[in-house]
Amino acid sequence: MKKVVGLALALLVLTPVFAFSLPALAAPDIWNGSGENGADFAANTTLGNADLKTTIAQTIRVIIGFLGIIAVVIILIGGFKWMTAGGNEDKVGEAKKLLVAGLIGLVIILMAYAIAAFVLNQLVTATST
Repeated sequence: MKKVVGLALALLVLTPVFAFSLPALAAPDIWNGSGENGADFAANTTLGNADLKTTIAQTIRVIIGFLGIIAVVIILIGGFKWMTAGGNEDKVGEAKKLLVAGLIGLVIILMAYAIAAFVLNQLVTATST
């Protein structure tokens, strides 16, 4: 079971790395010199020209979304352990600990999202003129 979980975590970490690096390997010459100091860098890399604040907000949402998924999986594992405990008090206690940990994790994730949304909102308000 530990090998399966380790493999799943490794794939979870490495998949985005390879997914974002493969298009860069096949990209054309982005420093073609037609723009001043690589002015067409965004156009040649197809990265776009989105605002930095928007990009940071989207990144935070994605990270918090993944953390939320992990917390829900922990809660599901706790519920599964409780249902399959068969009356064994040790297994029920372990399941309760997982459920409490998952719920605390969800509360922390929701608070982190609220704080991040507030801070980004304040930054947008302060920097827009």
